[in-house]
Amino acid sequence: MSKNKPRDVQVFPIATNTRILRSRSWSRLRFEIEYALAKGTTANSYLIESEKTAIIDPPGETFTQIYLEALQQRFHLEDLDYVILGHVNPNRAATLKALLEIAPQITFVCSNPGAINLRAALENPDLQILVMRGEETLDLGNGHNLQFIPTPNPRYADQLCTYDPQTEILYTDKLFGAHVCGDQVFDEGWEVYNEDRRYYFDCLMAPHARQVETALDKLADFPVRMYANGHGPLVRYGLIDLTKSYREWSQQQTSADLTVALIYASAYGNTATLAQAIARGITKAGVAVESINCEFTEPEEIRTAVEKAGGFIIGSPTLGGHAPTPVQTALGIVLSTATNNKLAGAFGSFGWSGEAVDLIESKLKDAGYRFGFDTIRVKFKPDDATLQLCEEAGTDFAQALKKARKVRSQSLPATNVEQAVGRIVGSLCVLTAKEGDRSSAMLASWVSQASFNPPGLTIAVAKDRAVETLTHTGNKFVLNILKEGNHLGLMKHFLKPFGPGQDRFADVAAQETESGSPILTDALAYLECSVQNRMESGDHWLVYATIENGKLLDNDGVTAVHHRKSATHY
Repeated sequence: MSKNKPRDVQVFPIATNTRILRSRSWSRLRFEIEYALAKGTTANSYLIESEKTAIIDPPGETFTQIYLEALQQRFHLEDLDYVILGHVNPNRAATLKALLEIAPQITFVCSNPGAINLRAALENPDLQILVMRGEETLDLGNGHNLQFIPTPNPRYADQLCTYDPQTEILYTDKLFGAHVCGDQVFDEGWEVYNEDRRYYFDCLMAPHARQVETALDKLADFPVRMYANGHGPLVRYGLIDLTKSYREWSQQQTSADLTVALIYASAYGNTATLAQAIARGITKAGVAVESINCEFTEPEEIRTAVEKAGGFIIGSPTLGGHAPTPVQTALGIVLSTATNNKLAGAFGSFGWSGEAVDLIESKLKDAGYRFGFDTIRVKFKPDDATLQLCEEAGTDFAQALKKARKVRSQSLPATNVEQAVGRIVGSLCVLTAKEGDRSSAMLASWVSQASFNPPGLTIAVAKDRAVETLTHTGNKFVLNILKEGNHLGLMKHFLKPFGPGQDRFADVAAQETESGSPILTDALAYLECSVQNRMESGDHWLVYATIENGKLLDNDGVTAVHHRKSATHY
């Protein structure tokens, strides 16, 4: 996939009277954690032309012009009857305004929260809107009698799925997507998308697992032959397996015995983006998140989540020098509910001043709570480095919770078997990686050659490692093989805990490869590697990478080998 290809709109018939318009961005689209794999994405929109005509989910403003051109080449926009919105975000406002200028007769179709968001986004209280609460249908003729299923979650409180019984297509909005761009419209050979779909779920759905399970229960009643999702290839061939996986992944979250209540409100989406990155860091460390948008959540639900959670994190924008009223209400509930032995955190975004974050931090400190990470304050929109800091802060928070909950059996002396397994010999290495403004590293000894042609290796990467995000398919990294004699200093350096966003290479000698990954100049040798695929293995990912380049830096050196005392810890 070329990241330099211009954006375009791919149009393709997918069923009777039904076409998809895939607005394609071949490079990373935005600074949000779910786009971090940098494989591009598609903004999928759909056109149903029957006795009545409807568009489902027009794309955001970066595609407005080419999307409208693609539509106008295929039918008269003046004849457009309905625009159906799976969710409303401000990014779509430009496209919707442009549609209204050409076709003022449009009736918008959305959920009740969607109608509120739509009037605000278009700054127009007089829009023609059909509100769908779940019982209503919309008859486009010729059997296209559309049904609507509200599937709200804290991030998208207005989410609405649409079912067409004529084509048995379920338009799923954010559900069942993946951020991948290519020429393939459907998911033939669907297993190649497994990693991307799992990553998308982990970023967007895992913090809302309870609501995802509710949505799956609602959608199970419909005979579906295709998921027409909002991003990536349509789900046709892998539909049964992906549905089953969503159920399993959600249950992993909802059945976890250790959770974090992540409570926030977001005025322009920036605080929600920070919350999403923090949640990703928590869930990748094996702790579940109960994500709560306090603008749409009853006080009793907030109280229950806080009581159940091992820790809580509160995020807020600053509006007019204050925290929004729902955040202040939620903070009051937390202070009256959570015992001060629970771990706490605070974050927020702001335009000119950050009084809301300061208020939350001071109230929690005054109440005696211990913080799981330094309070995060972000001016305007977060960038890549900020999202990495948030993700790592979330992981630190989760690890602190797990450390506090360690059971006594984990500190018992290692068994004979564990002692024996700990003697498995492996070269001591440091994996280093960099992409854009994000960089990270980890000490590794679970490394093994895996193939001769092409030369390849496997390496086990713990799910809660900061570097894990940089070891997905297509990423590049350097494996620095350490040298006996001087390895202790490097080993000590990379074993120490790093703070969120802290530079791992500030105190070591290093130079960069062409891909940007650091080479440790004191190493015995290094290998430049490219990740081909990954396999989930308990609390680790088993990463297979091919070796593209490398060099022995010291002809007389000896490989440092690590003998672990036990198979249960480093």
